[in-house]
Amino acid sequence: MFLKLKQSQWLLAIVAMLLVSQAFGHGMSEAEKQSIIDGGNLSYLWIGATHMLSGYDHLLFVFGIIFFLTKFRDIVKYITAFTLGHSATLIYATFTGLQINYFLIDAVIGLSVAYIAFANIDGFKKYWQVSSPNLLFMIVVLGLIHGLGLSTRLQQLPLSEDQLLMNIISFNVGIELGQILALSVMLLVLAGWRKSESFQPFSRVSNMFLIVAGFYLFTMQMHGYSHVSDPDEFGFSADNHAHEHIRMEEIRAKQVKQQSTHDSLY
Repeated sequence: MFLKLKQSQWLLAIVAMLLVSQAFGHGMSEAEKQSIIDGGNLSYLWIGATHMLSGYDHLLFVFGIIFFLTKFRDIVKYITAFTLGHSATLIYATFTGLQINYFLIDAVIGLSVAYIAFANIDGFKKYWQVSSPNLLFMIVVLGLIHGLGLSTRLQQLPLSEDQLLMNIISFNVGIELGQILALSVMLLVLAGWRKSESFQPFSRVSNMFLIVAGFYLFTMQMHGYSHVSDPDEFGFSADNHAHEHIRMEEIRAKQVKQQSTHDSLY
């Protein structure tokens, strides 16, 4: 049992490091954008699938949803609720051109991860002595928010005006395929682990980890938003937090050099 607990702790540590390294790597690369331009709807499908598989915030939320579900009917019901929610806003927001700063959306998505884990540990009754909100309803609502996050990413791409709806649908189908693949792996891992003695302590640790991770993502996204001077700007120049800090330092150094040159002349 000690070795199994150690294994679960190592797993959580690895996930934590991935979160730290990717906290601002949630965007799409220039190569992916070019592949969209050069390709057709199949490219949108592929990018949608790979985007979901690399979307750690969405995956953490799905992991929280299914964590204690053991019946296939319940899994289908709750995942369908999430899928309907994020598909609705993904399609509507992209088709109508609705744009919201993705740092703010991703900050709320981070809180959604913390929320689902808090509900898993029955935190509303345990700590606040109130009944939990209807979980199915909340998953639909939070799914709508996740869809807005996916839409802001999709709208960063040069979408075709003639085939806009098909581009959106293809991307969304890819999202769902990626979600199914990730969900299958999660269910296999959890199904096998539930038979282990380490599952109960692992379940407590993992849901506490999801709460901490959710608030961590919220903090990092709000920190990213604090760097955005233009409310219509959707991200850092290189879509990378470290690159933005380097750019800011270069601007400061240039300003200092200009000021010293000016002072030496006068």
